[in-house]
Amino acid sequence: MPEDGRARERTGARVGLLLTLVLAAVLLTALPDAGDRDDRQNGADCLPHTVASWSADDRLTAEFARYGDDATRGDDWTGGDGTHSVRLPDGRVLWLFSDTYLGQVHGPPNPVGESFTWRDAAAPLVRNSAVVMTGRSLRSTLPAPLFPDPAPGQWRWPVAARVEPRSPGSAERVVRVLLWVRTAGPAPWVYGVPTATEVATLSLPDLRVESVVTVRDEQSVPDPSRRVLFGTTLVEEGGWTYVFGGDDAQAASRPASSAYVARVPEGRLGEPSRWQYWNGSGWAAGARPRAVLGDGLRTGVGSAFSVVRSAGTYVLFTMAAGTAGLTTVTSYWACSPTGPWHGPSGNFGASLPPGQVAAYNPQVHPELGGGGRLVLSYDVNWLETGPTGGAAAQLSRNVSLYRPRFVTLRLTTAR
Repeated sequence: MPEDGRARERTGARVGLLLTLVLAAVLLTALPDAGDRDDRQNGADCLPHTVASWSADDRLTAEFARYGDDATRGDDWTGGDGTHSVRLPDGRVLWLFSDTYLGQVHGPPNPVGESFTWRDAAAPLVRNSAVVMTGRSLRSTLPAPLFPDPAPGQWRWPVAARVEPRSPGSAERVVRVLLWVRTAGPAPWVYGVPTATEVATLSLPDLRVESVVTVRDEQSVPDPSRRVLFGTTLVEEGGWTYVFGGDDAQAASRPASSAYVARVPEGRLGEPSRWQYWNGSGWAAGARPRAVLGDGLRTGVGSAFSVVRSAGTYVLFTMAAGTAGLTTVTSYWACSPTGPWHGPSGNFGASLPPGQVAAYNPQVHPELGGGGRLVLSYDVNWLETGPTGGAAAQLSRNVSLYRPRFVTLRLTTAR
C-alpha cells in the first residue's frame, strides 16, 4: 500500500478509536474538597479556580473555515487536528497541526447532493503542517510536511512551541517546537506507538527547520502504554519552563491517562542535558518521571491537555469523563506544577456539528487572550466507522468535520 494510503488508514483507525478511549475514562466530576485547600505553597495568590463562563468564539472558528475553503491554492491547509500556536516576535502567530489535509476544497453541494463543502477522497494527507496568521487573518501554509518523517514507518506530530534566544544571552530569537515521534504498530496502536520526544529549532523570520534533537527516547520502556511523551503544553514561571506530558494508558484500555511534568531553564528547551523530570520527590535529570495527576481509576487526563497559570494557580483543561468526554471539557487546579491537582470541575460544553462526532485536545492559546479572557480550541473528528464509509470518507464528504473550534472563557476563584 502506498505511504499516503497507510497514513490515511492509520488516521481513520485512530479516529475510530476515539470513542472507545473516551468511554474508557472514569473520572470524578466533583468540586474540589475544601479540605484540599491547605497546600497553597504559593501563598494567598493560589486559590481554587474553575470556569465561570464560556462562549463560542465564532470569529476564530469562521477564520479557519474561510482559509480552509479558499481554493486559490492547491497545496495549503484544508483541515487538521493537534492545534497549537505560538506568537512570533514580529506579531505573527504560527499555528501547528498534526495530521493535515491539503489540496482543493469544492462545493457545495458535495457529490451526494449535500450542502457541505468537500474535498476529493485522494486529497493529500500529511503528518504535520504549519499555518501563519497575520493580524486576524490566516495567510499561508508552510511547505508541508514541515517536519519530515524521522524514519520509514515513523512520523512527527508537533505540539507546544516557544520563542527562545538562539543561545543563552543571545539577542537572536528562534522557535523551539516540541515533537512527538510515533511508530506504526498493530492494534491498539493503530495511531502510532509512542516513541520519543524531540525539539525542533526554526529560524526567524523565515521559519525554516534548522535542526531536530531527541530529548527523551522511550523505546526502552517495554510497555508502550507506560511511555511518556512531553510537550502537550508549556508554562513559564520563576525562570523555568514547565513541560507537561502524558502516557497512552487509554490505548491499553486503562480508564485514564496520567499527566507528567518536566522542567527546563527558560531558553534551554533545545538542550536535552538541561531537562529535569519530576520523580515523585524531586527533580532529576534522566529520571523516570512519576505521574502528577491520574490514579488510573478516579482521576486523569486525555491524551492531550493544556495548562495555564492564573495568578498563583495552575489550571489544567482536559476532556471530561465517560460519554461526556465526547463533548465536554473539564478542569483541574493546583498550586504547583507537581500538584496535588484538585478536581475535575467547571465543565463546559463544546459546540459540535451534527453526526457521530467528538471533541478532543483542548488547548489554551494565551497569545490570543487578555483582559481576563482565555481562548481555547478543541479539535473535532468523526467517530462512526460503519456503512457510511468510515472516518476518512466522512472527513472528505464534509470538510468542516476536521477543523478546530474555539471558545472564549473566564475563570473564577473561590476562597
